[in-house]
Amino acid sequence: MRAVIQRVRAASVTVDGKVTGSIEKGLLVYLGVCDADDGETCMKLASKIARLRIFEDAEGKMNLSVADIGGDVLVVSQFTLYAGLRKGNRPSFDEAGRPELAERLYEVFMKDLEELGLKVEHGMFGAHMHVVYENDGPVTIIADSAQLFGK
Repeated sequence: MRAVIQRVRAASVTVDGKVTGSIEKGLLVYLGVCDADDGETCMKLASKIARLRIFEDAEGKMNLSVADIGGDVLVVSQFTLYAGLRKGNRPSFDEAGRPELAERLYEVFMKDLEELGLKVEHGMFGAHMHVVYENDGPVTIIADSAQLFGK
């Protein structure tokens, strides 16, 4: 799994003119899945993100997690995180997970975040989405399960 994690002041996702998910202060997480991922990968990454200390404490240090600040999480599926750029100028998506696996693990990942006590909003898997957000900092972190957990 690959995730782009952004600390935001607000974020929302719209599909066909309808808002499907919206948060105030919290995390916007773009999530990509590959065929090597499974339920264990979901839980490990969800746990890492839930505990990620990227919000400022009273002294201005990045020392608090999204749970510590009472923030929410907006999760948006994004297979393009597995774009390959080695050949030519058109991205290859050969590394992206099969849609049926990716959708299932996207749902599992969000459930895992909820089980960790977070309020989760989301986009719509496979849809053309419009995401609007106000990055706070800006703070943007990339997490790759293969690098983090050897998978």
